[in-house]
Formats: sequence, C-alpha cells, structure tokens
Amino acid sequence: MADGAGRPAAPYFADVADGPAAAHWIAATDGVRLRAVHWHGPETKQGTVLILTGRTEYAEKYGRIARDLAARGFGCATLDWRGQGLSDRAHDDATRGHVESFAEYQDDLDALISHVEALGLPRPYHMLAHSMGGCIGLRALTRGVPFATACFTAPMWGVLMRPTLRVAAWGLSSASRLVGLSHLPSPGRSATLEDAAEAAEANMLTRDAESFEWVRRQVEAHPELGLAAPSLHWLHEALHETRALSRLPSPDLPCLTLLGDEEWVVDSARIRNRMARWPGSAFEMIAGGRHELLIEDDATRGARLDRIAAHFTGSDYSAAPQLPTEG
Repeated sequence: MADGAGRPAAPYFADVADGPAAAHWIAATDGVRLRAVHWHGPETKQGTVLILTGRTEYAEKYGRIARDLAARGFGCATLDWRGQGLSDRAHDDATRGHVESFAEYQDDLDALISHVEALGLPRPYHMLAHSMGGCIGLRALTRGVPFATACFTAPMWGVLMRPTLRVAAWGLSSASRLVGLSHLPSPGRSATLEDAAEAAEANMLTRDAESFEWVRRQVEAHPELGLAAPSLHWLHEALHETRALSRLPSPDLPCLTLLGDEEWVVDSARIRNRMARWPGSAFEMIAGGRHELLIEDDATRGARLDRIAAHFTGSDYSAAPQLPTEG
C-alpha cells in the first residue's frame, strides 16, 4: 500500500517488533532506497519523535519504545540508514557496515523529514538519537534541521578507543584508502554476524536478559536485518566526523543527554565535554546504565522514557528512586 505521496509500502516485521507500524520505501537525493517506518498512537498531541538509530540498528528494534511513546502522546518515525536494516547496502558484502561519507546520512535524514511532512505527522518534531544516531543528529542540529527539542542516549560524539589504538586507527584507516583496502573490516570489531552477537552478549549492552534476547531473536528470525563489522572506511569517516563536530559550538535548542556509568562503546569524555558547553541543556548520568539505555525491562525503560517525555514537553519531572542494579 502506497502512502499519500505514492511511496510504495515496504516490509515491516511486526512479528518481532511487539506491535504494528507502517513502512514505506523512500529515496535519498542520490537515489539510494531507504526504508522509513512510522507508528501511530491513539493520540499524538505531543508531536512526533524522530528516532535516529545507532550503527547496526533497524526499525523493529524500536517497536517497544515507539509503543511506549505512543502511550505518552507521541507519534514516532524512523528509518534504516543506508547500509543497514532493509535500506540499500553500501558494500558488496551486505554484512559489512559501510558508508562513503557521513554527509550521506544527512541526505537520509532529509529524506525522512520530507516523508514525515508528506504524511502530515504532527509537529513539533522531537529528536531521540542513540549512539551513531547521536553523531548524525548533532550534525543535523548544527545545520538547522527543524527540531524543537533533542534527546541523546549514549551519543557517538567520539569513538571509544585506547590512546595507542586511536593513533593506529587513524593511520590504518587513512592508509587503507591509499592502497585500496578500505573495504576491510575494522580491527577489533566483530567480523561476522555470529561474532557480533557473541561480542554484544559478552560486553553486556543491557542489564535485562529478556530485552537482549528479544533483540537477538529479531535478527535470528530475519537475518537480513543484521550487520557485522564496520569497514575501515566507515571508521575513517567516523573519526573525521566526530573530530569535526567536537570543534563546533553547541546548537541553540533544549537538549537532554543520558549516559550510563557503565558505558564502553562511545567516548564518555567527549560527551561530558560537549554537555559542559551546551547552555540550558541537561546531562544525567544513569547509575548502572549501559550502552543500550532504552533496551531494558519495562519498568526501567518506562522511567527513562518518562524523563525523556517530560523534556520534550517542557514538563516538570521528579525522578523516581533509582532502580537497583544487578550484581
């Protein structure tokens, strides 16, 4: 079924997403085909949340989050970035995370916003950006994309590496371009889907075993959603983009950033630095929080979404008592 602008329907795996949604094929300005997904709530008086997902992610992973936001009065929309999910893959090896330039992600976001506008989804638009989506989202704000508010969870404003490995990563990723090897997987990253699953489990992205298993089952049931290691070229572009963003002033709009104190994927120091120079923003450390701050049990996810919803609406929020951590 096409949308009002004639965009054809795309697959959406409601069987693993814990709820229905509408999906359509849209196109970036360079012709890359992207999958856009939106969720309707019973009432969307609070506007529409545009969910900017992380590397390896896809729309179905946000089914529970969109459902919970709908209960709080928000519509939601997202897309699979080029190179992941069901959008066109940018590498001959479909499991390899790859992009020619991070600027291409801005083209993808522009295509999503045009789609949301064509659908007539209610304003204001709120940004909810996770991990790599936080990098894309920050760049979008610096160029004036029309968001009323922004919330970042564990944003990738820096790639976490040991200092010695960072030097090597810059050298290796740059040299690989010169010798035609930038398609190879980044060192220290999971090279296959099986490796990625094992690494995620070993590194404990979330405290909730059921939520982790739910995400694992999604890719098991629909392996076309999965993604493994990023290419050396992706790493080169990520290092360049995060360094460039670190040198820019903070945008002028309300921002909330949540970061777990057990973060191991993104550079926490870069996040602290950014938030220290974002006037009028709120930065909150989550005790016991890991990288996937919203892929958690119902109560934990609900409390964090209550905080995010209050930020989006400008409401007063009194944090609930800190949930006990495991271990």
